[in-house]
Amino acid sequence: MTYNPEILPGSRDPRTVLFVAYPGVGLLDLTGPQTVFWAATKAREKRGLPGYTRHIASLGGGLMQTAEGAAIDSVRLDQFALDEIDTIVMPGSPHITDVLERSASLIAWLQQASARVRRTAAVCSGTFLLAQARLLEGKRAATHWAMCDMLGERFPAIEIDRDAIFVQQDNVWTSAGVSAGIDLALALVEADCGRDVAMEAARELVVFLKRPGGQAQFSELLQSQSGGGSSFDELHAWIADNLGNPGDNALTVEALARRACMSPRNFARVYKQETGRTPAKAVEIFRLEASRRLLEESDHNLDRIAVLCGFGDEERMRVTFHRHLGVAPRDYRKRFAR
Repeated sequence: MTYNPEILPGSRDPRTVLFVAYPGVGLLDLTGPQTVFWAATKAREKRGLPGYTRHIASLGGGLMQTAEGAAIDSVRLDQFALDEIDTIVMPGSPHITDVLERSASLIAWLQQASARVRRTAAVCSGTFLLAQARLLEGKRAATHWAMCDMLGERFPAIEIDRDAIFVQQDNVWTSAGVSAGIDLALALVEADCGRDVAMEAARELVVFLKRPGGQAQFSELLQSQSGGGSSFDELHAWIADNLGNPGDNALTVEALARRACMSPRNFARVYKQETGRTPAKAVEIFRLEASRRLLEESDHNLDRIAVLCGFGDEERMRVTFHRHLGVAPRDYRKRFAR
């Protein structure tokens, strides 16, 4: 993430952030990021610098009923000149399909506004609203893991990152489910104000700064078993138990195919069709998850963890961490060791 000192620290003017509300909006999707920007403003003002002016806004203004039942007051979107808005945050909703059907006017406003503001961000299923406004075509994006398939079916031009906590593509940011909006907002603050302010905001909220943008949303093993009747459940459990196998017992496609009682070619085809990943990619993700767990819970050194998880050496593990999580194993341990 590139820190641009011209965006906020050198500026004497506060930046306006709009949190867009609508009937059925998710409460934490909305208030989580808003609280991060509030905490960042406190940290900025302690330094004698302006922070963020924050507004909850909707098309018609007034009280908005959230999906959880609480009502939140809002001002009208049209009272803001688009050139005065720095950031738009679009929260999601657990009823996003219903929201999409009745939000043509909101989508039109978003499409126009996003071309004029510095950046646009979505929390959880708010990604669907950005997609409907055609802001994500040809881009990589994140959303709640349970909605990835639906997002892909509705908007096939989007490259869906199923593992990411949040994703930045140019001036458009998207995040995974609900609480990931806090991680996203901390990343936005860090990009604006630097690490010290973002750290202070994180301490105010008593949260991590920050889960790496690529940190997996959930367990690969749980994901692989979530279908209930998957024909590869037993294979996945076996992979998880045999990650460090050397030599002839290594987790090659041929070895996995033998375990599944299939030819290598047919196995690779069927596995990709059922799971959405190649066997080699799946093994890599299993190794990554196992090493993450050992980094969090054990005292093993990095070389030992690399061997136990089948990477062979620390360098291969480091490359895999950077590719998937954007962070080195040593830094991951510093953030998440218990």
